[in-house]
Amino acid sequence: MMYKLLICFIAGIGAGLGTGFAGMSAAAVISPMLIAFLGLPAYEAVGIALASDVLASAVSAYTYGKNKNLDIRNGFVMMIMVLLFTLFGSWIASLVPNAAMGNFSVFMTLLLGIKFMVKPVMATKESMRAADAGKRIIQSAASGMAVGFICGFIGAGGGMMMLLLLTGVLGYELKTAVGTSVFIMTFTALTGAVSHFAIGGMPDILCLVFCVLSTLLWARIAAKFANRASAAVLNRAVGAVLSVLGIAILAVSCLD
Repeated sequence: MMYKLLICFIAGIGAGLGTGFAGMSAAAVISPMLIAFLGLPAYEAVGIALASDVLASAVSAYTYGKNKNLDIRNGFVMMIMVLLFTLFGSWIASLVPNAAMGNFSVFMTLLLGIKFMVKPVMATKESMRAADAGKRIIQSAASGMAVGFICGFIGAGGGMMMLLLLTGVLGYELKTAVGTSVFIMTFTALTGAVSHFAIGGMPDILCLVFCVLSTLLWARIAAKFANRASAAVLNRAVGAVLSVLGIAILAVSCLD
């Protein structure tokens, strides 16, 4: 019992910090840990991770929104495209042979962490406001299509892909990029969790409750810190968190 609670708490720390700092999906951390250390079936572990994502992303989005670091209009456009193209990507994936891309999100997490430390995102809200509104909506829709298709096709990478596109393509400053990402993740995680539980039934309740609570706690702490930090400090913090999580998840995957 204590061992199970410890694993869930540690998994929640990693997932919560990743969510609050970088808009990272909890599934990237919680799923491999529950599978490797508790022997949970992969489908059940993903369902628990998605459920943990819902409240953690929601409280993070609220914190970022309260600090005016959230773009709801363009985020909503991206969210609709993500949901639609996740379904499309899943359908395409069912028609082709299974590709060995399970570590895609892990390597992406590690590389993004290094990127934020080596080449930080220093865009400002002023530069964001200067962008053409119509062009940004089109970019948001196109980015949502890309993220959704990749998520549906390989089953991973959504949070990291969104952060990369929001900062690299749409030119968001880092806080607004993370805030918008967790706003979108709230609804995509809710959709995924409901479908997982509807298809596979309720998971281990103890694991579910402790993963949700731990992820929620640490996401709240990370989001509050991120919104008070300067751009330079936040870039270093995001880079460090992503790099450590990437290495840790790779290590856990090797144990599985």
